[in-house]
Amino acid sequence: MKTCLLITGGRLDITFAGDYCRKHSFDKLIAVDSGLKAVKELGLVPDMVVGDFDSVDPVILEEFKRIPYIIWDVHDPEKNETDTELALRKAAASGCTRVVILGATGGRFDHMLANVFLLYTCLQRGMDACIVDRQNKIYLIEEEHHFTKKEQWGKYISFLPLLGKIKGICLEGFSYPLTDYDLDVGSSRCISNELNGEEGTIRFREGIAICVESKDV
Repeated sequence: MKTCLLITGGRLDITFAGDYCRKHSFDKLIAVDSGLKAVKELGLVPDMVVGDFDSVDPVILEEFKRIPYIIWDVHDPEKNETDTELALRKAAASGCTRVVILGATGGRFDHMLANVFLLYTCLQRGMDACIVDRQNKIYLIEEEHHFTKKEQWGKYISFLPLLGKIKGICLEGFSYPLTDYDLDVGSSRCISNELNGEEGTIRFREGIAICVESKDV
């Protein structure tokens, strides 16, 4: 499995990001537009930089431009896609099958919401993708997923429909179990569940679930 770390331009806790990068290894690092600032603060050098660079500090931009082996994918500011979407396309084209996105939350809500929906594009391409920050891990589930307490991002596990009703949800090993339950868009029924023991499983017949593993900070 070829893995990619994508650092985009949302609000990023540098202390958290530094700890995360030390604990995990990646085959490729892609910096997205103003995410270059975070990359610099982390002391990292990207393999690729993607964006229109309308919001990047020119000093930081010139510093990275002097590094000869970085690949630059430069776009016009007036375009149909966000820089993050373009970067995910590059990750897919380079053969990455797993992507972790840092800096995708905490800033503008429209960008944050769009980033969550970009996980669906990754799913369609067969890429295992997630968004992480200090408090949350966000990813999509089709049909079934198994959880273990030792690998959980936080205390809480929530499920929301992505594109429409999720049909036939069964939750096993949770404090609030469900059997053959249909979760409608707009319902908060599956927010803030918890594992009852060391393991738990969600299964459903139809739909795509947004899963948010979270903790209070």
